[in-house]
Amino acid sequence: MFDRFNRKINYLRISVTDRCNLKCLYCITGDEIKYLPKEKILTFEQICDVVKVAAAYGISKFRITGGEPLVRHDIVKLVKMISDVKNVKDLSLTTNAVLLEKYAKPLAEAGLHRVNISLDTVDPEKFRHVTRGGDLKQVFAGIEAAKKYGLKPIKVNCVVKQNSDEPDAVAVKEYCLKNGLQPRFIKQMDLEEGVFGTVEGGSGGNCEKCNRLRLTCDGKIKPCLFSDIEFDIKTIGIEKALEFALKSKPEQGGRNLKNIFSNIGG
Repeated sequence: MFDRFNRKINYLRISVTDRCNLKCLYCITGDEIKYLPKEKILTFEQICDVVKVAAAYGISKFRITGGEPLVRHDIVKLVKMISDVKNVKDLSLTTNAVLLEKYAKPLAEAGLHRVNISLDTVDPEKFRHVTRGGDLKQVFAGIEAAKKYGLKPIKVNCVVKQNSDEPDAVAVKEYCLKNGLQPRFIKQMDLEEGVFGTVEGGSGGNCEKCNRLRLTCDGKIKPCLFSDIEFDIKTIGIEKALEFALKSKPEQGGRNLKNIFSNIGG
């Protein structure tokens, strides 16, 4: 599929939950967390129906996100369902890796190809502070499990204030290079203010080459992370939602006043 700016759209990011087992300071800015009612969250069957239609239209790359996707009950079952869909050629998952030691083997067996892991510091105390209580040892164990069961390449997403020269980013890079991981540095984003930049070590944030659409956990197809535009598969159907999102994809990102990172799957 091509959008009106002749960009090839072959990538769908799928948020499966707005819940998470960490409370990172830059993702959850307040103490009160308002989760969507469970009845509004897409079922596995609904998600898989979207994947089938998207794959038939030429999307071949799919990523499961959250919130934290590994807190979604029976997530391995969903991975298997998606991996069995015809024309799904690249199936990945973004995780904070806290639960990855437990799930790496069954995920690999279900057909997951690779993982991206969020890691902003390799200092245990800073990690505990940034995540509001997270245990860095669990993350390291999850990374080792991903390596053991072949969920490669393993990309590490490190959020930075400005650039990768910051001390925590430098330490994350050193850890990655020592352990056969691919570091990527993402400048801290602000949906409401429209603050974003190109990912260092990746292609995200480069509007000229954007190849993705997004499915929120409650069933909205969004053409852009930094846009309020969205189309509800529950009201207009999957095909129309995908078609309208493709036609409405902006040339570049602006602002998003409707979503937060925990429910859109950044």
